[in-house]
Amino acid sequence: MHSRRHKRGVGGLLKWLFLCSLTFCLCLSHVSLTTWQAKFEEVITAQVRNLSSSFREIRWSETNHQHFGSLTDAIHRQKSGFYLSTGVYNQLLSLDLLQDLTQIEVPFTDASQYVDQGIKSYAAGEFQDAIKQWQIALAFYQKSQSPLPVGIINNLAKAYQHIGESELAIAYWEQAIAYYRQIKDMPQVGLSLTQEAQAYNSLRQTAKAIALANSALEITHTNKDIPLQAAALGSRGEAYRLEGNYKRAIRDLENSLKIAQKINNAYYYYSALKSLENVYINLAQVNYHHPDSTIQADDKNISEQFRKQAWEYLQKGLKIARDRGDQLGEMRLLLNSILLYQRQTSNLASKAVQQALVLLEQLPDSQDKVYAAIDLANLVQFPPVDAISYLVACPQSQRNSKVLDLLVQAVSTAQRLKNFSVLSFAIGNLGHFYECRQDYQQALKLTIQAQRTAKQGLNTLEAQNRLFLWDWQTGRILKVQNKVFDAFKAYTQTFESLKNTRSNIWNVHPYLQVEFRDIFEPLYRQFIDIKLSLEDDKIANTKEISSIDNLNSVIATVDNLQLVETQNYCVSDCTTVVIDQQADVIRLRENTAIFHSIILEKHTAIIVSFPNGYKKFKWINVDSETLREEVNKFRIGLENYGDITYNPKRAQKLYDWIVRPFAKDLESLQIKTLVFIQDGVLRSVPMAALHDGEKFLVEKYAVATTLSLTLTNPQTVHTKNLRALAVGLTKDAIVSGRRYEALSNVASEIRQVKEQIPGSKHLLDENFTSDRLQAELHKTFYHIIHIATHGEFGNFPEDTFLVTGDNDKLTISELYRIIRSLAHGSKTIDLLTLTACDTAIGNDRAALGLAGVAVQAGVRTALASLWSINDASTVELVTKFYEAWRHPGVSKAQALRKAQQALISNGKTSAHPAYWAAFILIGNWL
Repeated sequence: MHSRRHKRGVGGLLKWLFLCSLTFCLCLSHVSLTTWQAKFEEVITAQVRNLSSSFREIRWSETNHQHFGSLTDAIHRQKSGFYLSTGVYNQLLSLDLLQDLTQIEVPFTDASQYVDQGIKSYAAGEFQDAIKQWQIALAFYQKSQSPLPVGIINNLAKAYQHIGESELAIAYWEQAIAYYRQIKDMPQVGLSLTQEAQAYNSLRQTAKAIALANSALEITHTNKDIPLQAAALGSRGEAYRLEGNYKRAIRDLENSLKIAQKINNAYYYYSALKSLENVYINLAQVNYHHPDSTIQADDKNISEQFRKQAWEYLQKGLKIARDRGDQLGEMRLLLNSILLYQRQTSNLASKAVQQALVLLEQLPDSQDKVYAAIDLANLVQFPPVDAISYLVACPQSQRNSKVLDLLVQAVSTAQRLKNFSVLSFAIGNLGHFYECRQDYQQALKLTIQAQRTAKQGLNTLEAQNRLFLWDWQTGRILKVQNKVFDAFKAYTQTFESLKNTRSNIWNVHPYLQVEFRDIFEPLYRQFIDIKLSLEDDKIANTKEISSIDNLNSVIATVDNLQLVETQNYCVSDCTTVVIDQQADVIRLRENTAIFHSIILEKHTAIIVSFPNGYKKFKWINVDSETLREEVNKFRIGLENYGDITYNPKRAQKLYDWIVRPFAKDLESLQIKTLVFIQDGVLRSVPMAALHDGEKFLVEKYAVATTLSLTLTNPQTVHTKNLRALAVGLTKDAIVSGRRYEALSNVASEIRQVKEQIPGSKHLLDENFTSDRLQAELHKTFYHIIHIATHGEFGNFPEDTFLVTGDNDKLTISELYRIIRSLAHGSKTIDLLTLTACDTAIGNDRAALGLAGVAVQAGVRTALASLWSINDASTVELVTKFYEAWRHPGVSKAQALRKAQQALISNGKTSAHPAYWAAFILIGNWL
């Protein structure tokens, strides 16, 4: 029998990572220059009207209220990036802005001066000023109807990428690529493709980045362009790193490094070094949190090996940076070294801190210097064991007196730069410092100032990102001051701001790799806590917010949390099939009740929606750690095959917490089906095994679970003429050096599927490969895909895979892409069954692994096991499930209930929950 447990990491995961500086990347598909201009003008049109007022009046800050009398100065300070193509030029005419341009007393022949000044500003790290200079030059070139100044277009793309406005960078790269294609300059096409890919990487759209890199590599094969090959491999490797595919990332980056070294290209060599350093930093941190499932060694030793490798690349990078005089590159590498060795080697970390402090004083004023000061301030104050993200967390202590000095220095530098977005970020971080010191008056004052400063730059995505952070910070401060309703309004505004920044969610900080759980999940949970506190304090009634409306709002927020987290977890660039449904659809059956659980720090909320529209809310009054301990103990008891009789004590405790407060309502409304939308650790246990003291929950109700109602298509499927593709593994397999024992009951399981569902087909052992599976699914439509093989479901996509018959992995990303290509219209796959899968106790993301395939890819329902049961009971349960489901009017949830009841009532060993409770239904329960 296969049974696996993830080892616990020896320490908490360091939750924030610094991105390396720009490396080259990739290409997908491209359009003509005319088509590009139409697309680009859509991006820019919204900025044109902002430009109108900005040409006439721009304020610097609320403190000095200076106005610029010269229109030339105003244009120099206008940030909205645009190229004056014919369409935009005509829009400016309609706004009388062209007259403003003609009033600038600078001859067209001097436009090159703006180009040169932009280059100087760019070299000094003053990217905002460089953009302004190049915009003016572009305006003059357009006015004279000169040929496309593609060099300036390239420069603007790079500058926008530096300040985190990747969408605009991509628009400029596409214009450059279209131009180079027109003149058939393929080496430049390839180079621009790699640079565009980096912009996609910064947006975490890694599939596009990889496709761009592949296109660039095709050009290298045709043109024998070796430097371009190094660039493209470096870009693709960086995309794989961001995707979490570290094996492929290392392969590409090491090849890029070798090519760059062979051709003596210092830039590509330097870029590949920095990316490799980040790969090994990522690996070290990931393995502290959870070991790679394919590595059979001590977790700490694995992490230390990766840490040493990262340190080796980092030292090489530092030497090159110093030889090249690249002070910014040196600073980022020093910051990474502090991050890398804070945990274990305080002397090395302290030395790096001192070096960074000295270097900081030598840097010229630039936005990079501001960010470096802020990063350094937070690195020296945060204990790495507990750090979540310095943007929202507080350190255990702030004994380092240098922290405040660094943050004040960051604000001063930003003020001299006169950059709204950067200044907002610096002031907001200073406000957070006082928030952590519990000086809430000063914290709120600075946070409001950061908000106002960000609003002055709202024409940029970067400033929008800042605004959402400071709206949230305001809410946190007001909440701790017990100003609950004011905090509620602040959090509401935070979510309004977040809508504007969702597409650019990763660029809160140019060098910060933000994980959803680090920042955005706490935001959702805090907002939910605020909303539910309105129920407790009865503030809702005094402020004319009805209880039902408030609970509906809470449920909508929970649903959105689940949706965003699922999108973040599954695979890169995955798109979610969101069901457009009215609220009444959720009540679709009179006999169905929906349970929402929301785990908060001090307590857990249970909200139940009944078919008559009524909602009821209760707290589980234990903190999140206590809840986790109880749930994990419950799960351990469920899997204890050694106990002949099952002790339901822990199952009763969870029943008392979750279900009993609503038992009378369930009985009076004659509820027959319970649908659980679980949170956190509650996802890792089956609700069917809860016990009321007399019976298991599944003996009274059909039970199902789903991640989000917006991801659930509640349609009844006609079970006539169903066809299944059943695949499985009956032999031993060795994958990445790990042995998986033969699943002796799989052959019988597959045979039962074929008997219950006539017309089905099977692929076993060597015939079960990723390629054969994909080919068969594309050749024939199957309503059901039944997979009986070893499956690992972990915290992250790279840990989640199925074992195939050719001693290989079918990763969740690959399975997602296969299924996603099939899910369309009436031919949507109705059921994906996964048996012999295994998830670690306490792994609250395991269900996301299943749903990432079953729900996001468009499959209506997944039936899967939480732990592996290589036993005849699996065959019996599967047989009875399909047998029951084929009867008219029987839902999937009812069919699973009948199958589980049969095992419970047979009086044999299989009555123990270990043999039947592992199977959960996810998605559409009908």
